Amino acid sequence: MRRREFITLLGGGATTWLLMARAQQAAMPVIGFLGPGSAQSDAYRVAAFRQSLREAGFVEDQNCAIEFRWAEGHYDRLPTLASDLVHRRVAVIVASSFPASLAAKEATARVFRSFCKRPLIQ
Repeated sequence: MRRREFITLLGGGATTWLLMARAQQAAMPVIGFLGPGSAQSDAYRVAAFRQSLREAGFVEDQNCAIEFRWAEGHYDRLPTLASDLVHRRVAVIVASSFPASLAAKEATARVFRSFCKRPLIQ
């Protein structure tokens, strides 16, 4: 009888340890991709981007996720889309054009400025 109790205890402990280890794994990093066009017009850029990620060891939906934001040719939408990515707390924003990079820079600078205004000790 003691042998069965020991095996049950050992199996339960191993299961608990595995569940705890899985719960402590870091969340999958999210990459934000900000484009001025559309998914169709910038398909070649997205293909090259995904290929570069694969070469660096990152595979979408396996060890990273990608959030796409497209301005559909409306450059005035870029700041809003960049802010959306910042609020989504992506690990990095990839901007596929100069106007998109300016929008991403401004969106992240606003977050940085608001963070720096917070008191360090409360």
